[in-house]
Amino acid sequence: MYVVKRDGRQESVHFDKITARLKKLSYGLSAEHCDPVLVAQKVCAGVYKGVTTSQIGELAAETAASMTASHPDYASLAGRIAVSNLHKNTTKSFSETVKVLYMHYDERSGLMAPMIADDVYEIVMKNAAHLDREINYDRDFNYDYFGFKTLERSYLLKVGGKVVERPQHMLMRVSVGIHKDDIESAVRTYHMMSQRWFTHASPTLFNAGTPRPQLSSCFLICMKDDSIEGIYDTLSECAVISKSAGGIGVSIHNIRATGSYIRGTNGTSNGIVPMLRVFNDTARYVDQGGGKRKGRLHQRRIVQGIFSMLCGFLIYSWKGYIAMNSGHCFAPMKLQGKAKKVVAAQALWFDILKAQIETGTPYMLYKDTCNRKSNQQNLGTIKSSNLCTEIIEYTSPEETAVCNLASIALPRFVREKGVPLESHPAKLVGSSGSKNRYFDFDKLAEVTSTVTCNLNKIIDISYYPIENARRSNIRHRPIGIGVQGLADTFILLGMPFDSPEAQQLNKDIFETIYYHALKASADLAAKEGPYETYAGSPVSKGILQPDMWNVVPSDRWNWPAIREMISQVGLRNSLLVAPMPTASTSQILGNNECFEPYTSNIYSRRVLSGEFVIVNKHLLHDLTEIGVWSPILKNKIIYEDGSVQKVTEVPDDLKALYKTVWEIKQKTIVDMAGLKTGMYYLRTRAAADAIKFTVDTILEDKTQTSEEEDVQAKMAQVVCSLSNRDECLACGS
Repeated sequence: MYVVKRDGRQESVHFDKITARLKKLSYGLSAEHCDPVLVAQKVCAGVYKGVTTSQIGELAAETAASMTASHPDYASLAGRIAVSNLHKNTTKSFSETVKVLYMHYDERSGLMAPMIADDVYEIVMKNAAHLDREINYDRDFNYDYFGFKTLERSYLLKVGGKVVERPQHMLMRVSVGIHKDDIESAVRTYHMMSQRWFTHASPTLFNAGTPRPQLSSCFLICMKDDSIEGIYDTLSECAVISKSAGGIGVSIHNIRATGSYIRGTNGTSNGIVPMLRVFNDTARYVDQGGGKRKGRLHQRRIVQGIFSMLCGFLIYSWKGYIAMNSGHCFAPMKLQGKAKKVVAAQALWFDILKAQIETGTPYMLYKDTCNRKSNQQNLGTIKSSNLCTEIIEYTSPEETAVCNLASIALPRFVREKGVPLESHPAKLVGSSGSKNRYFDFDKLAEVTSTVTCNLNKIIDISYYPIENARRSNIRHRPIGIGVQGLADTFILLGMPFDSPEAQQLNKDIFETIYYHALKASADLAAKEGPYETYAGSPVSKGILQPDMWNVVPSDRWNWPAIREMISQVGLRNSLLVAPMPTASTSQILGNNECFEPYTSNIYSRRVLSGEFVIVNKHLLHDLTEIGVWSPILKNKIIYEDGSVQKVTEVPDDLKALYKTVWEIKQKTIVDMAGLKTGMYYLRTRAAADAIKFTVDTILEDKTQTSEEEDVQAKMAQVVCSLSNRDECLACGS
């Protein structure tokens, strides 16, 4: 039996070499729970004549990943194997990699097709030694298998279908792409991202440093006009934006309803549904970024009045008046007789709820509340949001709103007392050491400031696929700072999601983010001036978000000082905070999504090679620490749909800590979120689980360990938990 090495030579298969490599990659992992020899044995059983060393690496990574349900360290080992494989197939030098990407030649067209922008290439070549020296490739090994595979599939740049970038190369490319000649800021951004303090959103990771750096996540479009020309002009904009990996929201208030009279043809309108099919098919055809993200389109039509169905009205005001397309204004009470249809409010509400339960949609947005608490209300009525409803911005036929996003990885700020920052581990797992941990608000303040400055800079250097988008973004300069891993943070600190301590930490975290985003934006305004439409905004009148919610901030930060500073210099950005779903980027960094509780303590991860069953790494660590974890216990958790509340081996304190979203009161979740927008995504559980019988047979016979691994593949459909990110209706932030 022989293998084919990377240089083409043939060599006999050596079990000891495979074992030695896996042992070397197992440094720091639990020797008791992660056995590289067992992985090597399984790999050797799958080796065939003529297999390449790269294929052996892929097989080893997949084998270790399939064992993740036994212990999360197997996911770390799998990630290290996959990264090691990539390192062996790519060049170590960042500057050399950039040169390869810049010199890319398209054989089909016979033309040069550089994948790096001219100015970025020149900057990298000019500072090659410095940038190469700053990169730390050991940090690539901090990605687990599922995070790395997400990067490999969609984020790392490829030449001829082959990945040529390493994760650290991508992060440095993004950093230089944002900061250009400001090498000091680029290096600072690189280190913060590579040390996992925060991440920019998917479009920024895709496109920064490339010839067309479209770095924005969300575009909000207003239907141009209720006419063929207006509809198809809007459709064209949607296609161009989707081509550049942007998520789209469209407000279609001004499109007439089914059966409405068309004066030009003496006919009647077919309504919005056939039109929306055209938009939807366009979004599917022009997928985001040439296959990097699924094309997504979100349409909004708002019914005004007491559930009176109006046609031919464009809603310009949110304070009690409605404006017709003709310009005439009516108070709602004077619209009697003008509605096409009047329905009972409760009946309509129940129809909406029924549709949500069955399909997860429609998403809900509370227009009055959003307008009342927006810092853009001076621009006019805000009619719609982006797909995920975290971005609420003003739009018009002349302005397509844009937002640039980044998310802060909250678990990273949980620190061990007495451990210097430079010695702090990249990841903490479980709650067993929570009494010796604290949340580092000072570091959160520093990272928030950097993220604010980065996003503000992106506004100026981004490529805008349409002029309306550039005009809007330059005038209002909105940014969106979100979070990921809030539930992980609570667990690391030993705080149940529904505990008073978690509620207070939640407030402290977001108060810190908002305060330091304000401070950084004010600092930018002092240097560059306030954004163009600052005058007349609530902030220009001294009204900040706590004032809009009638909340008095804590004394953790100096609010009187920031208010005084803003009154003197203004702000550089109209919007600052926007907690987005983080469906893709949270998987890359190995965190739970955004600010959500865990949906389940056992779920599936899907990659190109298949689906793998994963146990909540924190829970598994804690159960292992107290000596109760076993394959039988794992199957009991599967049997309970990912819940530990009825599992007798789990102590009460861990049952409280590991409640799933189904076991936390909805009021608690809403109170923790402080919603002003509404509902983005509704997930429900099936009334019955069709695959539980598989677990029953194993629970009855505790000696059947040979069937344990076979069960893992069958458990892949246990719980959603946003497991299939390719199909997730998120903006991919």
